[in-house]
Amino acid sequence: MLQDPRTIRYYQKLTDALVDLWNRGYRFDDLRIYIDGYLAALRYTNSLESYLLHRLEEEAVRYMRDPSNFELMVMPEPESDYY
Repeated sequence: MLQDPRTIRYYQKLTDALVDLWNRGYRFDDLRIYIDGYLAALRYTNSLESYLLHRLEEEAVRYMRDPSNFELMVMPEPESDYY
């Protein structure tokens, strides 16, 4: 579980981007490449300690492997007052 506030923010941004990419038609291979690039950018800029980057990668891959995160959410229609 992530506990560092900066790591959590990076995780939230990353997972939001993964869902957006999925909804735009990209698939798991593309998402994995995106994760790798995102983490490489964080490594290059020294934004996080290496152990936090490793933990972030584990959590992002775990998120990606859970199919329930990529199901299309259907909003229920509100009930009408007409009888």
